[in-house]
Amino acid sequence: MTSREQILEAIKKYKPAATGLPEHLSYPTLEVDQLIGQFQQSSMLNGGKTIVIKTVEEVSSYLQVHFDKQLQVVSLIPELQGTLDITKILDPHDLEAVELAVLRGTWAAAENAAIWMPEENLVHRALPFIAQHLAVVIESKNLVRDMHAIYEKIKVDEFGYGVFIAGPSKTADIEQSLVIGAHGPRSMTVFLVST
Repeated sequence: MTSREQILEAIKKYKPAATGLPEHLSYPTLEVDQLIGQFQQSSMLNGGKTIVIKTVEEVSSYLQVHFDKQLQVVSLIPELQGTLDITKILDPHDLEAVELAVLRGTWAAAENAAIWMPEENLVHRALPFIAQHLAVVIESKNLVRDMHAIYEKIKVDEFGYGVFIAGPSKTADIEQSLVIGAHGPRSMTVFLVST
C-alpha cells in the first residue's frame, strides 16, 4: 500500500458522522409599530431619515419645502410630479444633473433599513446612485423583520437586476473618518406610508 492510499484509508476510518442541516431559523413576529420603530432606528444609523406618513400626497409637500424646485427631479411615482421625464432619457449619463430621485420600494427590512428595488422600479440602473438625493416611498405593510423574510417574498431570478438600498452613500476608508455622499446620494429619506 502506497503512502497516498494509507492516508486516504486513515481519513475514511476516522471520518466524523454526518450531521443534518439546521432547522429553518424563525423569529417571533413583531407588531407593525415595533417594525416601524426598528426601521427608523436602522435608517438613522445608516445616515438616512424615515418619515411616517398617512398618504403619498404628504411627500409632495415635504419635497416642496426641502428641495429647490428649479433643480432636476425624477419621480417614478405617478402621484408625485418630477421635472424630468426619465422615459425620454436613453443614455444614463444624461442623468448626471438629477438632484432628487423619488422611487418606490417593494420590500423593506427593519433590521437594517434595506429596501428592495427591482429594475422595473428604477427605469435606469444608475438612477439611485447618480442622483444627489433619494426619496423612497414604501408601504408599512411591506415592512418585514429581516432580510430572510424579504428573500422568502421575492424571486431574485425573475428580475434582470435588483438592488437593496439602505441609506445614502458613505465611506470611512480614509483615516476611518465617515464621509456621507462620497460615491453617490448625499441623503436618503424614506417615506413609510402607514395604513
